[in-house]
Amino acid sequence: MSDLMFNVCSLDDTSQGSHPTAKGKKKSNRFHKRMKYLQAKGYLRDKQNKLYQKDSKNPHQDGSKTENGAPTTASAFRSSAIPSASPHNLPSKTITVKGRYENTKESTNTRETSPRPSVSGCLKPPTALLGNPTKYLAIDCEMVGSGPKGSINQLARCSLVSYDGDVVYDKYIKPSMPVTNYRTRWSGIRPRDLTKATPFSEARKEILKLLMGNVVVGHAIHNDFKALSYLHPSVLTRDTSKIPLLNLKAGFGEKECASLKRLTKAIFNRDIQVGRKGHCSVEDAKATMELYKVVQVEWERTLLSKSLAT
Repeated sequence: MSDLMFNVCSLDDTSQGSHPTAKGKKKSNRFHKRMKYLQAKGYLRDKQNKLYQKDSKNPHQDGSKTENGAPTTASAFRSSAIPSASPHNLPSKTITVKGRYENTKESTNTRETSPRPSVSGCLKPPTALLGNPTKYLAIDCEMVGSGPKGSINQLARCSLVSYDGDVVYDKYIKPSMPVTNYRTRWSGIRPRDLTKATPFSEARKEILKLLMGNVVVGHAIHNDFKALSYLHPSVLTRDTSKIPLLNLKAGFGEKECASLKRLTKAIFNRDIQVGRKGHCSVEDAKATMELYKVVQVEWERTLLSKSLAT
């Protein structure tokens, strides 16, 4: 049982014609010890303790006293300690002591019924969280050549623009290897541009810090990541050269790999990458972001459907 029942008999000394016998005192002492043990273990609530404090205010014939208002061991339980030697029925009181078993059970139930965090909230597909425009960046890099005949691509300029087309980052970058071909016609890079350029190792840290946690949009973006010696999470990467919806809107084949210049001309009727100065990475990054915004809603919905299906 979870409750202990004590039947406490209140005995008035005036009703007893004689002092308790030696046998009664012996039993009383045993009972005192048991009650003291229960009190030390915390089985008795304040309500029961107050009951014995009331009895201790009237010292019995054995001369027991109280100290500082608290009952001593002998007097605290005097009202229930002496067993009745009289054949007459004495008034009795029933004390209920709560056991630890019931308290433990209640605390267990409380833990079981307490609300728990939703598992589904922690497993939302990444694409479901990408509706914030501030989380989008477009990237474009310009490369020069190193090694024999300039066959090794080296990063020489990197530009990042925001969702609204504002320039977030645009720096010339000094390659870690000697440049053997500036590819000025396509890259727009000239020797003077790299004279005081930011070293590659330093620029790379700056760029990756900006890319972390953002959706990065680019055209043939794998080339840009390769130049940075970096691999961005695929769920946070948008490549405008691999979006069938964009090709369809431009009137191209669904699987055709159209250039950034052609897509921009077909959709916006605007020319980019013209003139003798070569490409401008800022211009290309802005065009890439504008193209993506044309199909963003439909493409994000498609990506979300695919992620939920897997």
